[in-house]
Amino acid sequence: MEIFTALAFVVTSPALLGWIVLAALVGMIVGAIPGLTAAAAIAMLLPLTYYMEPLSALAFLYVIGKSGRYGGSIAAILFNTPGTAASAATQIDGYPLAQRGQSSKAMKVATISSIIGDFTGDLLLIAGIGVIAAIALRLGPPELFAVYFAAFVVIGSVIGKSITRGLASAAMGVLLSVVGLDPITAESRFTFGIFELSGGIALVPVMIGIFVLGEVFFQLGNTKVALIHFDDADVSDARTKNRLTWAEYRPCLPHVFRSSLIGAFIGMLPGLGSAIAAFVAYGEGKRRAKNPEKWGNGALEGIAAPEAANNAVSGPSMAPLLTLGIPGSTIGAILVGTFLIHGIQVGPTLFVTSSELVYRLFAAGVIGIGCYGFIGYFGAATVGRLILRVPMKVLYPIIFLTSFVAAYASRGSLFDVWVMVVAGFVGWLMRKLDFNVAALVISFVLARGAEEALRQSLRLSDNGMLIFVQRPVALAFLLLGVAAIFFRARALNRQTTTSLSENA
Repeated sequence: MEIFTALAFVVTSPALLGWIVLAALVGMIVGAIPGLTAAAAIAMLLPLTYYMEPLSALAFLYVIGKSGRYGGSIAAILFNTPGTAASAATQIDGYPLAQRGQSSKAMKVATISSIIGDFTGDLLLIAGIGVIAAIALRLGPPELFAVYFAAFVVIGSVIGKSITRGLASAAMGVLLSVVGLDPITAESRFTFGIFELSGGIALVPVMIGIFVLGEVFFQLGNTKVALIHFDDADVSDARTKNRLTWAEYRPCLPHVFRSSLIGAFIGMLPGLGSAIAAFVAYGEGKRRAKNPEKWGNGALEGIAAPEAANNAVSGPSMAPLLTLGIPGSTIGAILVGTFLIHGIQVGPTLFVTSSELVYRLFAAGVIGIGCYGFIGYFGAATVGRLILRVPMKVLYPIIFLTSFVAAYASRGSLFDVWVMVVAGFVGWLMRKLDFNVAALVISFVLARGAEEALRQSLRLSDNGMLIFVQRPVALAFLLLGVAAIFFRARALNRQTTTSLSENA
């Protein structure tokens, strides 16, 4: 099989292995810093990959994404502050254990469960990606546009608490993408006479501004960041308290395997992401638990379930990205940019032109799981203590300055720095107003491909827009988008009705 050949290649490439180990460490540290995310780290480090080999660049960022998902559990358990949105579910049972001086045991459970979940997701990805790619190769421009449309609608309506704000965020991403020259007529669009905009808005400064600067601005205005405290007793080396035995972990295994499948399924659906997977797995685990009353008070199963689901999302979320060019998450959107930077076009033809690269990337991901698992099992508590020694008032200015360097280094343009600053304020404002930055960035990345597919479809059609109704697969995806809005609206309406009845 190709995957075994790819594994042999990665294992015998010292430089590539070095990047994978570094990525595992960087991702875990960034994920453990309250308020920062793996997506922010990847956006900031993206310019560095300009000078790397394509496989090393992709593997480096891919493994950071994997490790960052796991790293969020460290902050959730030690600081009662989730490092990522998905680790908020881990916090429910992780922090009570830390308060009892068993944080090391909690982190060991999180580490083992994350490894199992991540491996499960990757195995399902490797086993099924060939079939998905073969199907994707049969899709024409009308079907591809319908897939893009469904992705826009699903991402915009599902991510976040408001359908209206989510769709508005997605629309903003589309508007930003059309700035520049028309790809067919070469006419200027929304450039406002600014020459630098004729080539369009660059991806790197937008991502650094939205994810890094926007997050820094938001966290600096969040007084909770300064109130994080941590008692050294929480990471006590008392072996009697923090030794994890097989008898203790064995009851977690059914929850881990079930949650891994839940996470893998949710990972294949664009726009849902690891946070939803973690909470769905936690809820299902508590429903099936023998002693549900222990959940929320330091149950090991309450850590195992969300962590397995959280990390199982990682591999399957690559399926729509690689086969259709549709990122299902913010990390996926940044990886699309990395592919494009190195001249690799993601989509149905990727497995024809670069299948070797894809399987080597999968192999790097599998090895990355082992790396962050080893580092996390033996060093998660140490990472947590080191993070605490760096004051936030020192950490955020360093990140702020690094962002300026990264934005300028991408193309050596001061205009990109200004784009990053504007994007940073936009990202901060969107967070304050509860708009969704992930929907904006994913739509920004998808819009060019969607426009190309739309124009090709209309050129093939003698009946204009009716071509999307006449093609069964295209019609099915269009109806899927409409159904997503309907069911999301109904779910929100039920939540509103329930909350009103409870308040009454």
